[in-house]
Amino acid sequence: MHDELRAALAGLLDGLPPKQAAQAVDRLIANYRGRTPTDAPVLRDRGDVAAYAAYRMPATFEAVRAALAAFAARVPGWSPAAHVDIGGGTGAATWATAATWDGVGSTVLDWARPALDLGRELAAGILPDTTWQRQVIGDGLTVPDGTDLVTVSYVLGELRPEARRAVVDAAATAGSVVLIEPGTPEGYLRIREAREQLIAAGLRIVAPCPHSAACPIVPEDDWCHFSVRVSRSSLHRQIKGGSLAYEDEKFSYVAATRGDAAPAAARVVRKPQLRKGQVLLELCTADDGLRRGTVTKRRGTVYRAARDAAWGDDWPPA
Repeated sequence: MHDELRAALAGLLDGLPPKQAAQAVDRLIANYRGRTPTDAPVLRDRGDVAAYAAYRMPATFEAVRAALAAFAARVPGWSPAAHVDIGGGTGAATWATAATWDGVGSTVLDWARPALDLGRELAAGILPDTTWQRQVIGDGLTVPDGTDLVTVSYVLGELRPEARRAVVDAAATAGSVVLIEPGTPEGYLRIREAREQLIAAGLRIVAPCPHSAACPIVPEDDWCHFSVRVSRSSLHRQIKGGSLAYEDEKFSYVAATRGDAAPAAARVVRKPQLRKGQVLLELCTADDGLRRGTVTKRRGTVYRAARDAAWGDDWPPA
């Protein structure tokens, strides 16, 4: 699915001056980091949408896919039939959903017609069971009855607080919800607030938290976030002038469900530290909150599993 998305994005900026594309990207990055909540669409015209899609869709796709994979691992055998992507724009989260489960019918809701039009164009012939629908994202938003999964990715930071709460309330009427925000302190706080709303609405937290109790992180000291590596295409490098073949996308997320689920006993919340004969794991646990686990070489298979563990993994591995 990643290769198909990359192919669909190829040539997207033909005819758009590089300087204009770069300026659009810079403005959009500021918005998606949550600095400019608004009551209007962030993506205003074809140039904005093309710049966003070329620069942000690969990273958004990978972040959402990572969050969905963590969720899917805790609900084995479950698959959504009806998915709604709130504020989905050009559809990165819908691509990620299709990469995670087969046979999903998706509806992308967004208030920016140019984003919906380009998303439909990119998905033509690849995501046939997708509907693109213009919708105000905020007060009055509703999710159709029978929706199995709602995704809201990189949207909450665009919204004013009252609209943000309305979106999360609407999402919480579905069977399962996955919310993703940038992996910044501000993005984490939005996820933390939304997490509390989901719990109050009767959903059970599945990932990344191994529990539905209060988050043990002290916001002034730290924030919960994860990272996924994103390959940069030549188009990607052209827009931002980067030289590396990859970038690391930091994101915060929460996944919750009304159905049966088995949260992990713990989750690795920082990159494991390898020492001679031991591995240090920073863990969020169901019973003890945040704690450090030290796994020594003498523990054999457990040590080998710890040595292979990655930031964001369940612990212990299945």
